[in-house]
Amino acid sequence: MSEKNLRKDALDYHESGRPGKIEVVPTKPYSTQRDLTLAYSPGVAEPCLEIQNNPEDAYRYTSKGNLVAVISNGTAVLGLGDIGALASKPVMEGKGMLFKIYADIDVFDIEIDAKDPEEFVRTVKNIAPTFGGINLEDIKAPECFYIEKRLKEELDIPLMHDDQHGTAIISAAALLNAVELAGKKTEKIKIVVNGAGASAISCSKMYLALGVKKENIFMFDSKGLLHKNRTDLDENKIFFATHDKNLTLEEALKGADVFVGLSKGNILTKDMIKSMGKKPIVFALANPVPEISYQEAKEARPDAIVATGRSDNPNQVNNVLGFPFIFRGALDVRATCINEEMKLAATKAIAELAREPVPDYVLLAYGLKKLSFGPEYIIPKPIDNRLIVAVSVAVAKAAIESGVARRKITDWEAYAHELESRLGKDNKLMRTLANKARLNPKRLVFAEADQQKILKAAQMVRDEGIAIPILLGNKEKIEKIAEQHSIDISDMTIIDPILEAEDKRKEFGEMLWKKRQRKGLTLYDAVRSMRDRNYFGAMMVEVGLADAMLSGYARKYAIPIRPALECIGVQQDVKRVAGLYVLITKRGPMFLADTTMTENPTAEELVEIALLTAKTVQQFNIRPKIAMLSYSNFGSVKGEVPDKVSKAVKILHENYPGLIVDGDIQANFALNKTLINEQFPFSYLANEDVNTLIFPNLASGNIAYKLIQELAGAEAIGPILMGLRKPVHILQLGSSVREIMNMAIIAVVDAQNKRD
Repeated sequence: MSEKNLRKDALDYHESGRPGKIEVVPTKPYSTQRDLTLAYSPGVAEPCLEIQNNPEDAYRYTSKGNLVAVISNGTAVLGLGDIGALASKPVMEGKGMLFKIYADIDVFDIEIDAKDPEEFVRTVKNIAPTFGGINLEDIKAPECFYIEKRLKEELDIPLMHDDQHGTAIISAAALLNAVELAGKKTEKIKIVVNGAGASAISCSKMYLALGVKKENIFMFDSKGLLHKNRTDLDENKIFFATHDKNLTLEEALKGADVFVGLSKGNILTKDMIKSMGKKPIVFALANPVPEISYQEAKEARPDAIVATGRSDNPNQVNNVLGFPFIFRGALDVRATCINEEMKLAATKAIAELAREPVPDYVLLAYGLKKLSFGPEYIIPKPIDNRLIVAVSVAVAKAAIESGVARRKITDWEAYAHELESRLGKDNKLMRTLANKARLNPKRLVFAEADQQKILKAAQMVRDEGIAIPILLGNKEKIEKIAEQHSIDISDMTIIDPILEAEDKRKEFGEMLWKKRQRKGLTLYDAVRSMRDRNYFGAMMVEVGLADAMLSGYARKYAIPIRPALECIGVQQDVKRVAGLYVLITKRGPMFLADTTMTENPTAEELVEIALLTAKTVQQFNIRPKIAMLSYSNFGSVKGEVPDKVSKAVKILHENYPGLIVDGDIQANFALNKTLINEQFPFSYLANEDVNTLIFPNLASGNIAYKLIQELAGAEAIGPILMGLRKPVHILQLGSSVREIMNMAIIAVVDAQNKRD
């Protein structure tokens, strides 16, 4: 992505809709006067008095126990430096978003306009009673060391400067595993650290906790090696100035076991890596450009174990593996601090998780057949849902055992279950699918490329490495629209089926005529139909000139479906196509079918819809748990709809015994485990989290998904067209750029699955 495009997209992202990235949402009812009386005056006086008598009751009656402050003064923001408190706010909001989606922790971001450490400490101390924990962020060294030390002395809640300890914990976990794989001993390894800021010093201290000898650490700042004869070092650097003579970076690296870079890009050469010891460990963690690229390091030393901070390389050292779960565990036991024992426990838990078998959904996300503990997998992937349990439990246990927990946990199995229920299931599906798409991007035809939103989405999927766009339409018009809206389409293929591609129109037309000549289609009409971009694009997919097609943004839903059916046709043993919507909800993705195609399906057609939907859900690496919906519960009301749904369920039970499906059932019972267990404990859906709803007719399905989308604010992805031999997907009329991009991801993954 060009810097110009990135800048515009980033600004649009933050500005569109409700400005910013986070909001405050009420957690109690507020619709009646009684609700408001309890929420505020006079009812609110009661919890106030309870807290006055017992301050610990703040955890019972307020959000304190799940509320973290992300606090900065903006003096060391990402790679931007000292940009000021207010300018740091987007970063702090972003950190708050990560806390929420990974560990269900609420956040207030607080930007303090104070560079004086004493003033900063005083301000944080004064507002600390509001919070259950404090995450310090983007504060420059050496002030950050003093500020954290003072606040730890003053406060009795978990506090951590993530720039220091986050990277330290994750890189230490990676180091533990890398040292084992390299057949080395921690107490004997020689480590060269390039960088002497907050992260580098904290990382090095964590390595000492793992058993590394201080005299075996060679730390460099911008002026060279920290050694005993230098007179310009502060107390934090003096701690690592253990060497008698000066060395260059190149000299220090000779025979070294480990390089840790927390500095700037491209300062390591291949020759430097070649000079290192046997099976060297290279952590090039500068972002976005590492000290040496993963590829160059491996070329120089194929035996090297390499980690970077980049998501497009193996072994990404990413703080999100740690901080959400460290705070989660600390909050849940009401720890008075985050101590060394807790940080070390997090380090070991992350390291140990990488040694366990990798879940299928992680493999799916990265498009891998196999991934196991080894040189290219020394730390877990950020999307690994097991992190919340592994790390939070380890941290909570360490807090209890080290005596800093004010709340004890005795039932660890129940706690683990509680942690799993906190997972932000609503946003992981599309991230997982996007990661999968990036690993094998497909050629995607955009049939309506003369629309500004389509072009923008095409640029985005190209920039993200999700798809290779092919644009259909008038070239002059497309280029004009792109220029007007600053959309970069410079390397995209543009085909005009009307003014160009005469030979292809004739070839495609003859192919279509042969398919449909006994259904009343003449050769003349078949060739002429190829002037229509939907026919032309569908035939490109059919003959293999493209892998998938998107259309429908500017035309009625039925119009682009007909070309897809005529040019491509349905899968073997499929009688008709069906439509599926994915609704992204807080309980996870919900799959709704048929919402777009079959007006009044028979029992047999409902069976086919259910099977098509189950297959599609499985392609997302989710086990379908299907409710066949009706207005009755297991025959409680007689009628055409309950009868056909019951018949369909009977067929499914008899012929597909491994499928979790039941009905006829009302939607509220299907989605409420308590209700269904109370009234219908015999159901196949009892104790199951239903994720797939099959509607008895088009009217009910279409109305339901639109109501949920508008009233509940669920994001709708679709319609996904099921049953075609090759991927063609139809957009909602007037889709947003985000919706188009989501459908592009679906189309690419569909194409990958149909090729596999």
